Amino acid sequence: MSQTLNPPAALDVPRTRPAPRLLPAAGIAAGPFFLAAGLAQGLTRDGFDFTRNALSQLSLGDLGWIQVTAFLLTGLLVIGGAIATRRALRGAPGGTWAPRLLGAFGASFLVAGVFPADPGAGFPAGAPEDRVTSLSAHGTVHLLAGTVGYLALCAAFLVLARHFAARRQRGWALAARLVPVGVLAGFAASAATVAAFTIGAGLGLLGLSVVTTRLMVATPPVRR
Repeated sequence: MSQTLNPPAALDVPRTRPAPRLLPAAGIAAGPFFLAAGLAQGLTRDGFDFTRNALSQLSLGDLGWIQVTAFLLTGLLVIGGAIATRRALRGAPGGTWAPRLLGAFGASFLVAGVFPADPGAGFPAGAPEDRVTSLSAHGTVHLLAGTVGYLALCAAFLVLARHFAARRQRGWALAARLVPVGVLAGFAASAATVAAFTIGAGLGLLGLSVVTTRLMVATPPVRR
């Protein structure tokens, strides 16, 4: 009589596995990493002034490769976080558009890293002392990437506010609505001082880290 042999248990391939834990960590770390890299360079590079120069200008000069690398790594980290958000919110309110908008925000950092900002306001050394008034082709692309990216981030916060509201997490919903207001207010005030732009951008990045942490704690990534 023939018998059916079962394969050894060691050869069984599990049908499900945990979603990579590095992806949520990447999304959480993106903002602090970029801001820490910018702060460290701004404090140590000759001629850089936080009240006159944007962090983007750190991509210029002999040590500009450091900031270019920071842009590229931050973009990849944000995209990793967007993937984690898609997995965590699958089938939930905001689960479609929030990850897409965050992915666009991450992509904007990749573009901004490839196309550097224009020199001006005395940085790097030898640059005109006046603020940038006319943009080069690469400076235009850099500016457009940042504009589209941060608008996508603001839209993502509003989508996530709906997610939190649907979960009756009113405090988080309110915070998700207020962060875009702070970001846009900082950008609007940049005509008076570049520091306002930096603060607005930093608020968006740190807000993203906080909200991502909340999403990962409240709705762990699904198993695939």
